[in-house]
Formats: sequence, C-alpha cells, structure tokens
Amino acid sequence: MDVNEHTAPHQVVLITGANKGIGLAAAEQFAALDMTVLIGARNRQRGEDAADAVREAGGAAHAVTLDVTDPVTIKDAAAWIEQRFDHLDVLVNNAGITGSGQVSPQDAVDQIPSGVDLDMVRQVFETNVFGVIAVTNAMLPLLRRSSAARIVNLSSGAASLNITSNPYGPLTGLPPSAAYAPSKSALNALTVQYANELRKDGILVNAVSPGYVATDINNHSGYLTPAQGAAVVVSLATLGPDGPTGGFFSDDGPVPW
Repeated sequence: MDVNEHTAPHQVVLITGANKGIGLAAAEQFAALDMTVLIGARNRQRGEDAADAVREAGGAAHAVTLDVTDPVTIKDAAAWIEQRFDHLDVLVNNAGITGSGQVSPQDAVDQIPSGVDLDMVRQVFETNVFGVIAVTNAMLPLLRRSSAARIVNLSSGAASLNITSNPYGPLTGLPPSAAYAPSKSALNALTVQYANELRKDGILVNAVSPGYVATDINNHSGYLTPAQGAAVVVSLATLGPDGPTGGFFSDDGPVPW
C-alpha cells in the first residue's frame, strides 16, 4: 500500500545518482539507521531496482527520477517529496561525472588542459557544479522544514589545490585535469558559500572525499569498497548540532583545500 508519510518519524534523505556505487552504498547505510531513503536516478527502472534492493534488506526506500542537468525532473522531484513527506532532512549531492567516461584516472589523458575539449569541460561542470546548485536550491525549502538539515557534497581528493599542486604528492602520476579536478575544486568553493549562507539556519553543509573507491567512474580501479567510501558520507549527514560546517573531510579527518 502506498501510505502517505507526512507524519512518519523517520528522517528523509535524498541521494542523487544513488542507483549504484557510493550513492547506493550510502542509501543502504542510511536505511540501516532507520532513515527513509529517496534514491535519485536518471533512469527510472535502475532507480526502482536499487530501491527494491534496499527494501528487500528491510529498509524504507523510494525511487525518484532525477537528472541533475534537467530542471523539469528536479522540479518534479521536489514537488513529489513535498507532497509525500512535506520536508527533507538530508541532501547528498552524489551524482557526478569525470567527462572521460569509464576509464582509470591514469588513462584520462583527454583531460590535459592544453588539448581539452571545451564541450567536455562544460558537460562536467554542468553536472558536478551547476547540477548541485540546481538541486540544492530546489530542495532548500524542504530542508528548511527540518529541525536538523544536513547537506553533503561528494567531492574528491583531486579537488584539493594543496594536494594537486604538490609535485611530489600522492596524485603526481595522474594526467593534469582541466575538467574533473577543477569541477570538484569549484564544488568545494560552492560548499563553503552555501555553508556561510545557511549557518544561521542551523543547516550544516560539508564536502567529502570518499577516497579511491572502486566504481564505474574510475573503471573499478579503486581499492576501497563503495561501503567504505559511503561511511564518511553518512557520518557527515548525521552530524549533531555542534558539528562542523563549510569543511572538507575524508575518513581520516579534514582534507587540505
């Protein structure tokens, strides 16, 4: 039965790009915490399949058709959440693309600045930056109705100017990037600005570096599991009222900008 959940005591969390990878792993972990999970996915069937899997494990989950680059689906998703739940407690901006497709980071030579295709750069920023703004702004009226709203933006260690500018750092062997890495740096800057605006409202906004997780985005070359990458996402999404805001964190703690 499709029961109206306006009075449901469970916290409600929306995750974009949640039908696989870190997004799905986070959905499973939120569900285990007795939260109602809204699985945002561009493909309706894939979203339904993911929601089914979470429900089969005993969690509360619903699929939401949501393409972060499509204003119509964003508007419709916000309207559905309002009608069904009246509010939103957590937004996880997880959807993201590299621009290079499903390749290992060391093979993303099409990102090298001097020869990069500007259309690729625009496409990456459309999803990784502009999509976050579009979804966040659409969901903010619902988040403001929560007593403890949290926003978590999925970033990357490649977003760190401190790390990437170090010629002897951990990312030295990767090709320079004019699309993915700068888009995540921009996302970090955006995270700080949202945190500054929403601090007075008690809405905590943070960026997370989940680590080198084996997902489609890196052709499954990562050494961490999606569940391991999702753990820090869930931690930041469930911060207490005295938790940090406007920060950049990994499982090991703060990440340098």
